[in-house]
Amino acid sequence: MRNICMTVSYDGTAYNGFQIQPIGRTIQGEIEKVIHLLTGETIKIHGSGRTDAGVHARGQVFHFHTGSQIPVERWAIALNSRLPDDIVIQSAEEKHLDFHSRRSAKRKTYRYSIRTGKHPNVFNRHFEFHHYSPLNTEAMRSALSHLVGEHDFTTFTSIHSTKQSHVRTIYEAKLVEEDDVIHTYFTGNGFLYNMVRIIMGTLMKIGEGKIIADDMPMILAACDRSKAGPKAMAHGLILWSVEYEYENFPLTVAEQVRG
Repeated sequence: MRNICMTVSYDGTAYNGFQIQPIGRTIQGEIEKVIHLLTGETIKIHGSGRTDAGVHARGQVFHFHTGSQIPVERWAIALNSRLPDDIVIQSAEEKHLDFHSRRSAKRKTYRYSIRTGKHPNVFNRHFEFHHYSPLNTEAMRSALSHLVGEHDFTTFTSIHSTKQSHVRTIYEAKLVEEDDVIHTYFTGNGFLYNMVRIIMGTLMKIGEGKIIADDMPMILAACDRSKAGPKAMAHGLILWSVEYEYENFPLTVAEQVRG
């Protein structure tokens, strides 16, 4: 058997998330269907993590085991010629059999984008949350700084979370302004169900002046979902990247943005 690892980008607008669900189209379902067409094998792919319905990915990673002898350099072209236009395989490589896209991951980065101003951008409307009024980005930055480090993020996860531990480490949290668009990047060792979206809903309340930035440590320490803001809309969120070896981190998030 071979262990094939791929990086995929997708527009999640038309999908019910990455992972197969009882109802609705999913990214996993579309990819598995095409792999079956190519190889005749019924294969389950394993993603680096789930993304909710409507959430996008720039660098989602998945792996699968196959007996197919398709050369690794041909996999991306073969799948892309059969996948829907809103799913694109960016790369494929062969890994050792014990590599696992989720368990082997060291860091993940998510980006959430907000467009402020009177009108949304018609071309980017599926990838930016439109907030009609200005936001206090300095207050949002101040609040973000309190999330860096190892914390119990119970406040910022769904009450339906099934994880035994809600302790996670945020290595970097950056807010970058580009004209009328605010991009917020989160890099951590893992993320809980709805974690980034709840953080962003809270940050927007801080940006609106409805929550004080200095209250963020108290909100975090409460370990109480009711203390946080609402869950932000899914379409502003992108799984930006997944990394597997610490020595392969030559760029900080700020450097990636500049690049």
